[in-house]
Amino acid sequence: MHPGYSETLPREPESAVTARRLVRVAFAAWRLEELAEVAALIASELVTNAVKHAPSNYIRVTVTRPEATRVRIGVVDKSKRRPVPRESSAEDESGRGLALVAALAEDWGTDPLPWGKRVWAELHGKESG
Repeated sequence: MHPGYSETLPREPESAVTARRLVRVAFAAWRLEELAEVAALIASELVTNAVKHAPSNYIRVTVTRPEATRVRIGVVDKSKRRPVPRESSAEDESGRGLALVAALAEDWGTDPLPWGKRVWAELHGKESG
């Protein structure tokens, strides 16, 4: 069993920086550096989505390792509305975040919670210590 990492952050754009740092620390501790930059980008996109769409003052970023080769990055917010990937044209300035998460992650989804939801993405690494 590997310890998880989590942090409650203000729902503001600057929290994406802190989320990326948290993810990099977790992946370094788990010796999964080969996935750290992709994981940091995914975390940034999930946080940005929560900042844009959730009504709460805070969000919670979690990084867990349910299996030796599987890592899950999650962002919890107080909105019950599920995120929906949308088609973006070349002229759109935003709206590509979930498509990017879907392209980079092995899997992603949403878990409903009594007070909101958790949007998560998983990455798979190689076996390590």
